Amino acid sequence: MGVSSQGQSGQPMMEMNTTPLIDVMLVLLIMFIITIPVSTHSVEVALPGESGPIFDPDPLKNRIVLTRNDAILWNGNAVSSQQLKGLLQASLAYPVEPELQFEPEAEASYDLSARVVSMIKAAKVTRFGFVGSERYAVFSKPLPKD
Repeated sequence: MGVSSQGQSGQPMMEMNTTPLIDVMLVLLIMFIITIPVSTHSVEVALPGESGPIFDPDPLKNRIVLTRNDAILWNGNAVSSQQLKGLLQASLAYPVEPELQFEPEAEASYDLSARVVSMIKAAKVTRFGFVGSERYAVFSKPLPKD
């Protein structure tokens, strides 16, 4: 295909200028891509995991004890973090919220204590108290002076 300039032959140019057409098509393509809604549908899949609470919360008072072995005890029964969350939610289902007593042992992990208190706060428990801390109010004998 020969290239002709208008000045040499005097004939009008017969090829269509496609650059503006391509520009308009690209703008429309970008607009369609932006306006397509994000896929928001989801499919529920039951994954294997820990079962729900195996111990029912007491309707009056429940006690959480943290041991030095990083175990969480709910009314004397060992539970996992996920089970504790379920038990906290189940205890809030009663018409009158039961009292929740928190008692870490003397050598319990501070990190575990902070995580459990954070879980209790996230569950929106309102009747919460620390118990057993009066044992640590009086220290043992003072250290001998050197």
